Amino acid sequence: MNFERDIAKISGISAVPTILDVVSRTTGMGFTAVARVTEDRWITCASRDELAFGLKPGDELKIETTICHEIRQNREAVIIDNVSEDADYCSHHTPAQYGFRSYISVPIILPDGTFFGTLCAIDPKPRKLRTPEIVGMFKLFAELIATHLDSAARVEASEGKLAFEKRNSELREQFIAVLGHDLRNPLASIQGGLRLLNKKVDAEGQGWIVHLNSSVARMAGLIDNVMDFARARLGAGVQLNLKEENLEPIIRQVISEFENVHPGRTIVSTLEVPGTVKVDAGRIAQMVSNLLGNAISYGANDQPITVAAKRTDAGFEISITNCGNPIPAEAMQHLFTAFHRGDVLPNQKGLGLGLYISQEIARAHGGAIVAKSSPRETTFTATFA
Repeated sequence: MNFERDIAKISGISAVPTILDVVSRTTGMGFTAVARVTEDRWITCASRDELAFGLKPGDELKIETTICHEIRQNREAVIIDNVSEDADYCSHHTPAQYGFRSYISVPIILPDGTFFGTLCAIDPKPRKLRTPEIVGMFKLFAELIATHLDSAARVEASEGKLAFEKRNSELREQFIAVLGHDLRNPLASIQGGLRLLNKKVDAEGQGWIVHLNSSVARMAGLIDNVMDFARARLGAGVQLNLKEENLEPIIRQVISEFENVHPGRTIVSTLEVPGTVKVDAGRIAQMVSNLLGNAISYGANDQPITVAAKRTDAGFEISITNCGNPIPAEAMQHLFTAFHRGDVLPNQKGLGLGLYISQEIARAHGGAIVAKSSPRETTFTATFA
């Protein structure tokens, strides 16, 4: 048992000194204390001593010399107005050893039934203690101390569990971040190898390279999303490098990359954002890439995908529309929640991070993404002020 911790718990209850003072003033008892009592230990946790009895927090009495030893066994209060007139305790060794004539001790029992110790008081003079008011006061104070101890234990357990879970969460997310970082090098090697092979193979081989490049591009996007998710969960959030940029070339570059990787898909663009806007070009490209990749994955293969961008009174907006099956109603509320895709779209592949990261990028820019889906088409619109 950690008795130092028990003493600290009692000292941490701000009401205890007041309780001991009220007990002393109400009863006239010269020594009052809260004691930790176990099968083989009696230890002072708090005391008020006007008798020079000599016990302060941490001091100990031999358990067999105390009446509290008996209280722990039967869990009943012991009240003695005058030892010499008390049939049960007139010849008891404890009053004779410690020189008191009046005594009261009430058990402190925690809500789960655990016996903690006692709230007790002694005095060398007889005192009238066996009254409903004094006995009720002692029991009430003992219950109050027990409640405080239980609350402190619950807080301590919750904080310990929270710290444990937080540490585990940090380790998991650090592992994800390191894993994503270490995957970049072999992926770059694969991309370089595919570029060299593309120059040396025939038309059929180049067709295969197109498919491989598609897989590599998807892997690169997944790695970016995983690392951004880890950074966001570790508290760093989505970091921006804001500059005045021409938005249209950024979007066109992303569209061009998708057209190269998905030559069988039609992407129609309507871009009307003249001049410059203050954005992180790389992050906007990542957001458009995620949204366009989502449209490629879920849109009808034989229908075009539309990418539109335009100025608004407040700023600008980017929208991406695809035809095909509508998003299920139960999935709509979780579209931008990380790792939630498997719960509502169990047959779809992916981690469900693309839309989450896209929303985080929009929010970092002071904007937001909303989705609308009907049997005819699905549109994701990112609005920026």
